[in-house]
Amino acid sequence: MTLQQLKYVLAVAEYGSVSLAARKLFVSQPSLTEALSSLEREIRRTLFVRGPRGMSLTDEGRKFLGGARQVVEQMRLLEDRYSGESGKQYFSVSTQHYTFTASAFVELVRQCGGDNYEFSLLEERTGKILENVRTFKSEIGVLYMSRANEAVLRKLLQESRLVFSPLFVARPHVFLFRKHPLAKRASVAFADLEAYPGVMFDQGEENPFYFAEEVGSERPMKKCLHVTDRAAVVNLLMELDAYIVTTGVLPSYLHGRDIVAVPLESEEVMTVGVVRHADRRLSEPGRAFLTSLTETAAKLGLAKAGPETAS
Repeated sequence: MTLQQLKYVLAVAEYGSVSLAARKLFVSQPSLTEALSSLEREIRRTLFVRGPRGMSLTDEGRKFLGGARQVVEQMRLLEDRYSGESGKQYFSVSTQHYTFTASAFVELVRQCGGDNYEFSLLEERTGKILENVRTFKSEIGVLYMSRANEAVLRKLLQESRLVFSPLFVARPHVFLFRKHPLAKRASVAFADLEAYPGVMFDQGEENPFYFAEEVGSERPMKKCLHVTDRAAVVNLLMELDAYIVTTGVLPSYLHGRDIVAVPLESEEVMTVGVVRHADRRLSEPGRAFLTSLTETAAKLGLAKAGPETAS
């Protein structure tokens, strides 16, 4: 087993294609294929299967990927330290589509960036957040739990040796354009929203109900708009009288005063927290980001969550 083989595994897993991974790595496709086959013969495990959508990891492959990523990352750190790139810092966070995580990320760069760094802010589907933290692609994940999804998420966390630490609790709110007919209401119920398009972040085919970022996503919706980009949400709210259900955390300095948060009449509570791998210690940027995230939540007046409570 070689470091180069591990890098090949990471590339094929990322791009879902041997040919594309070969192009990205500037190697021939036959060479990459043979390297993977040799590795699978050595470890007596099948790491990938070919399907209609390209190469996908087997269960053994997903387990192997986490260890491979950790080894490659540690080697990269050693190479940086002893090859003239001393002091370069790396950090990655995978998060649901929250403005406060972007704000905390900005503070991280200002405080810890220096002259030599590589930081990543990845707004992902919920399932991808869990995968990125499990496979060490990201040090930290940010997502929410509620009574509706807690049992399923905790099972997935336990299976992947992931730990959820509550950050703050929030009541569900509805984001609306300030000129929306419901924008001046003291609160709204789901029945009030039936006539308007609801925006939801697309979760693909993977467990959409439990992975949904929006409270109440299980209810029937006459008008539904699926998006993947947080920036698109603001345009939809402003142009189509649409709405989205979320935490209510929308710092005015990020989007001005065009979007308002109206409390949703619901008994549900959203506990937003961070996900970490039990076998990985946070880097210095990771610790700094966690501090920045906590301070950002405090500045926004968010109620701190208890250590074991998710609802």
